[in-house]
Amino acid sequence: MKALAVDAATQLIALSETGLDVNVSLGQGLASGAVGAFLTTLVVGAIAVAVYPDRTEQLMADVLDDPVGSFAYGLLCALALFVVTLLLVFTIVGIVVALPLALVAYVVWAVGAAVAYLAIADRLVGHEDGWLKALLVAAAINGALAATGVGGLVALLVGVTGFGAVLRAYFG
Repeated sequence: MKALAVDAATQLIALSETGLDVNVSLGQGLASGAVGAFLTTLVVGAIAVAVYPDRTEQLMADVLDDPVGSFAYGLLCALALFVVTLLLVFTIVGIVVALPLALVAYVVWAVGAAVAYLAIADRLVGHEDGWLKALLVAAAINGALAATGVGGLVALLVGVTGFGAVLRAYFG
């Protein structure tokens, strides 16, 4: 047993002397995640208010009028979507359906999250003088939340609420 321990220690020392340099930096992941969240909210929100301004305002009102209902609907749909996607992937043939389903779900999530952040930003700064200020505030809120540890959980809750609002409006 002692010989096994000595052999393992010798191998570990040999591995550490190979010149392999493991460099772990913590800031890059948070910064890129925050920038991605900022840009996604900004671009998707801008497309939503430019192409469907009335529909976007209605969805924003739905988020603000019944946030608990939208959250519950979004959470149930997200869990059901996860289970269905997982089952489709396990069937191997269902991967052909699971990949487009996941892509559509991601787009709906991005739209819902942008709408939810726009609703929050609209409450804070309004959009009477145009959507630019509300879009920038919404994107800044999402980016700031993504840059913090606990903010990721809050961003998830806001995203689920927006996801639920979009799906409730679509499915009734």
